[in-house]
Amino acid sequence: MSDPFSNRQLTIQTIFAIAAVVLIFKAMQLQLLDNKYRSETSVSAVDKFTTYPPRGVIYDRNEELLVYNNPMYDLMLTYNQMDPEMNVDKFRKLVKMSPEEYEKALNKDWRSPQFNKSIPFVFKDKISAKDFAFFQENLYEFPGFFVQLRNVRGYPHNYAAGVLGYIREVNREEVKKYTGIYSPGDYIGASGLEQAYEEILRGEKGARYVLKNNLGRVVDSYDNGRLDTAAISGKNLITTLDLKLQTYGEQLMANKIGSVVAIEPKTGEVLAMISAPTYNPNLLNIDQDRNTAYAKLLRDTLQPFFNRAVLGEYPPGSPFKTIVALAAMQMDLLEPNRKITCNGGYFLGGASTGCHDHPPCTSVGIAIQHSCNAYFVTVFREIVDQFGFHNPQTGLDTFNHYLSQFGLNQELGIDFPVERDGNFPSSTYYNDYFDRQQKGQKWNSLWVRSLAIGQGEILMTNLQIANVAAILANRGFYHTPHLVREIHGEDGKTERLSDFNEPIQVGIDPEHFEVVIDGMEMVVKAGTARGSYISDISLCGKTGTAENNQRGGKDHSIFFAFAPKDDPQIAIAVYVENGGFGGTYAGPIASLMVEQYLKDEIRGPSRKWLEKRILDANLKP
Repeated sequence: MSDPFSNRQLTIQTIFAIAAVVLIFKAMQLQLLDNKYRSETSVSAVDKFTTYPPRGVIYDRNEELLVYNNPMYDLMLTYNQMDPEMNVDKFRKLVKMSPEEYEKALNKDWRSPQFNKSIPFVFKDKISAKDFAFFQENLYEFPGFFVQLRNVRGYPHNYAAGVLGYIREVNREEVKKYTGIYSPGDYIGASGLEQAYEEILRGEKGARYVLKNNLGRVVDSYDNGRLDTAAISGKNLITTLDLKLQTYGEQLMANKIGSVVAIEPKTGEVLAMISAPTYNPNLLNIDQDRNTAYAKLLRDTLQPFFNRAVLGEYPPGSPFKTIVALAAMQMDLLEPNRKITCNGGYFLGGASTGCHDHPPCTSVGIAIQHSCNAYFVTVFREIVDQFGFHNPQTGLDTFNHYLSQFGLNQELGIDFPVERDGNFPSSTYYNDYFDRQQKGQKWNSLWVRSLAIGQGEILMTNLQIANVAAILANRGFYHTPHLVREIHGEDGKTERLSDFNEPIQVGIDPEHFEVVIDGMEMVVKAGTARGSYISDISLCGKTGTAENNQRGGKDHSIFFAFAPKDDPQIAIAVYVENGGFGGTYAGPIASLMVEQYLKDEIRGPSRKWLEKRILDANLKP
């Protein structure tokens, strides 16, 4: 008979043995087989990594790429996770840093709120993909260091720098102003479309939470990534620019100072916006040489960063005569077939405004064709004196009302970060001026006659001059000039901008435009811009020569135009500083750009010769 106690003891021993085997197996599984549990036992921290979205790219109107993204890397460091025994020499060789650069990058002012030993900071920035590939496999040897992917800008073409703009790092004020959006080291649009459409282009940052071991190495994602958020790419811009036209215009304006603005009259879309001198946008790529290039451009006395298309304020010269004629006809002060005598200029009581030799002006059209100063000074004085010679204030203010309708003395509202509004003098301005400078002398229309020919105190941006050309092309209205046509989202949705759809009327009856336009056509056919004639394109334009008050400086060359006459596709204004007569440089540049845009080439020996003359011209001081 068996002993019950012995059986019970054997059973207990068996149970303990089985339990021990299970525990040993589970421990082996946790410590040797299952990486998840093995990793979690060594976790000492949970870190948050920012993931940066690709910035939206930019295209021209034909979806030709203008701006793309280049991968660039920032080497980040969490100071209190560094290994004090790390091989510094090996590290420096891997990341290509001198001893001085390493020490400067490492030694921060830890008393400053800008730095924290437990928060990652940029140890070395702007690392190319090639350099990153050189050291990425060895980076695990150096706890606390990790790499963050960034996207910076690249430019497949060397043109349109002033329109596209550039990006830079945010400053401290911007970080404070846009709390939660930008952090130190982030990039932001600094000029041009990059700045104007920053909110559209930048996208939204994401976040990734990771587990780190006591050596500062990432061992796993936190909570299976349930707290992670994906970065949202910035939206793409389809601009109104025509890359071919922009490129050609910049080539024609090489070695010259001034600007060109071309607009599609029916829509207000800007086809080209050129400021000269300009620069290669690739010079401002975010890389190690960027600061040197930026400083050199900033020191350039010709100011390539100054966008003359929207910031330059110039006397418009003779193109302004078209507005004088239109306003006078709308006020019933000028008949289209009115004759006004010119004897080499306007002369009255010792005052004179000279004019060049030309046939008699028996109509508004012929006066525009030959740009007669006497004709338009006479008409302008009648506008100002319409309420009496001793009441020029009311007449001038009435005229200024029409100038306002044309978009003068105000920003046009282009989708661009900067734009000046130009100037036209009010009656209050002259009252104050004559009280101060002329000891109470009363002013009259004779004293301000230079306004009639676009001189004196009147100033316009070249964008405004081009917009007047678009108004003439449309026979009395314009759309707000703009540089972006559509916005394309990551989801494939297209948003066509509607802010610029509404036509803006200028308050001049359409029939008054025809006599002015006929005169502009004759300017090119047989007037002051004969050198800009194109045999199979009805180009309607007006030359201008604005006085340059700088000592020794040549006058400014001006031309604005649209084409074709009956179905306008392009309106353009060219302003060449120190270019002399309007038909010498501004007219040919506009003419060549119109032909290039409408015909896609420059045709015939005489036109090719004209093109070469302009390309070879160097007007820099």
